[in-house]
Amino acid sequence: MSETFVFLALAIAAAAALYSSVGHGGASAYIALMALAGLAPEEIRPAALVLNILVAGLGAFRYLRAGRFDWKVFWPFAVTAIPAAFLTGGIDVPPHIYRPLLAFALAAAALRYLLWPQIDAVKPSAAPRKVVALPAGAALGALAGLTGIGGGVYLSPLLVFAGWADPQRATGIAACFIVVNSLAGLAGRASSLLALPAFLPWFAIAACVGALIGTSLSLKALNKAGVLRVLGVVLGVAAVALVS
Repeated sequence: MSETFVFLALAIAAAAALYSSVGHGGASAYIALMALAGLAPEEIRPAALVLNILVAGLGAFRYLRAGRFDWKVFWPFAVTAIPAAFLTGGIDVPPHIYRPLLAFALAAAALRYLLWPQIDAVKPSAAPRKVVALPAGAALGALAGLTGIGGGVYLSPLLVFAGWADPQRATGIAACFIVVNSLAGLAGRASSLLALPAFLPWFAIAACVGALIGTSLSLKALNKAGVLRVLGVVLGVAAVALVS
């Protein structure tokens, strides 16, 4: 077992711990890490989606059990996001077109939650109107399919910023959203499963261990402002990963 392999597994575990603490799957970090490790591009995207599903699935299970979820907020986004993610999952868009714009948006959100988390930690929340949530879900699902990640990194800051969910419930909503979108995106490019790396099970174990640590930290130690501060770090990491 090479040093690079061990380092990559440990890095995946760390990324899973960080991302899962705010309900995310970590696909953007896995993509960047595997690219740095020299994995073939055709291996990276499906492997990242599989890890995303595992981490977000574990997070969804734990956050649902803890009551950090709101069905009224979740379903209008999910019902349009799933087909959109499936339809766009097989489309290849040149990274230089979407990465700079996404990185800028994520960096702006990261600064807000790192510097002023209390603003959104204390605001009241209410489910969005369906006329807003349904098209927003379709847009987020399409974006998830195009970029090869589950979409939670876009959804959770939107939910909190718009006042549609408090930071803690947003973790569970985002985790469930990531699971359904990642599955739809993977189904949209099912042929890519043939390119999954043989050592993926080891990375999956590392990611699950990291997710157990991250979700435990979130449930036991992070209040609403704490969730937002960690979310700021996650969004910052995702922004860097997009432009690296």
